[in-house]
Amino acid sequence: MDLQELRKLRRKLNAFTAQFDDCIKTRPSREHMRTYLNGQLGDLKRKSIEPIALEAGVSPRTLQEFLSIHRWDEGAVARRLRRNVMRDHSDPNAIGVIDETSFAKKGDKTAGIQRQYCGHTGKVENSVVTVHLGYVTADFHALIDGDLFLPEQSWAEDRDRCREARIPDDVAYRPKGQIALDLLRRSREDGVQLRWVTADEFYGRSKEFRDTVSDWGINYVVEIPSNLSGWRRMPRIEPPGTLLPSGRRSRTPRVAAGEKPARAVSKLWKRGGPSWQTYRIKDTQKGPEVWYVRETCFYANDEGLPGRESRLIIARNALSGEVKYFLSDAGPDVPLKTLLYVAFSRWHVERLFEDGKGEVGFDHFEVRNYKSLTRHLILTNLSLYFLCEQTTRLRKKKSLVDTLPGSGSDRGST
Repeated sequence: MDLQELRKLRRKLNAFTAQFDDCIKTRPSREHMRTYLNGQLGDLKRKSIEPIALEAGVSPRTLQEFLSIHRWDEGAVARRLRRNVMRDHSDPNAIGVIDETSFAKKGDKTAGIQRQYCGHTGKVENSVVTVHLGYVTADFHALIDGDLFLPEQSWAEDRDRCREARIPDDVAYRPKGQIALDLLRRSREDGVQLRWVTADEFYGRSKEFRDTVSDWGINYVVEIPSNLSGWRRMPRIEPPGTLLPSGRRSRTPRVAAGEKPARAVSKLWKRGGPSWQTYRIKDTQKGPEVWYVRETCFYANDEGLPGRESRLIIARNALSGEVKYFLSDAGPDVPLKTLLYVAFSRWHVERLFEDGKGEVGFDHFEVRNYKSLTRHLILTNLSLYFLCEQTTRLRKKKSLVDTLPGSGSDRGST
């Protein structure tokens, strides 16, 4: 990048941060936000508070206080970001991607920390976990919300520990699936319009998650675990009061005697089944990624009864043999290749996490209290958003954008 382009970026960053000035009342706090974003987007090796402050010639203590005790509305900053996304990148086919990431940290004082599986390192260790919502279109992606996962026993039930980390009394334990729904709800209230939602099997296995998303009028395509069970056709249901072989009458609905039991999706076919189709999911540096795919109607097992009708998709990687299972509530008029495009769009958020940790110091935070951590997550979303916008702009300027990476939008079966 030449000097002229660098100067343009600095002017653009100043204009970008100015959009949030009315969310931050005092001029010193507004300047601290500019300092923080400039530090995250600069070339520092370590992008925690102290290096950022020292490079900018300000006291590290004042930057710490900006995150921890200065009075500014971080919620308003987050809402403004989401509204700007809709203003500049609204798309009728936008995809919301739910995913989580983790940060390995030392000690036991950081809000939410405990020994748990850390996906970043691939092992169980002291870490903090956050759940995020990504916004994906054909030519743009960004993180638009995120929240801390607060473990139940080690944190939420220990209010003294929570108060020490400045976690408000009204912040209680929420399962990750509930956090994901709260992120989607909050974004919808801020005007974010999504056609699709996708998530990995941890979230996809939840009936509550799937049904809530569907009830909101958003189609889902979610991965599910191989042991999720159900039926390929709706079994006959006996109503309450049916006479049982024991001579008693049933108190609840039940699958009628003689109907096939629910089976795990991995065991639906011992042989035969729907025909396999071949799809080129995306092009990679190693060549095209090809999957063999088939689908069928499916009713997931909900505590012994069939749930809502859905589409079950089975995909097997042509090279590795890896098998993935997906459920979708999309109607039969939606082409299978569209569902595959949505299902495999999770790579966008994985890339955002990678860029966040590799480029803007997403995991470099050394703050411990809840407010500071929450504000760090929000400001990092701003830095990532600016980075993605400028990267997209520069690529378009150089005519390097391929509108189909990872897309099945015009890739049919072969």
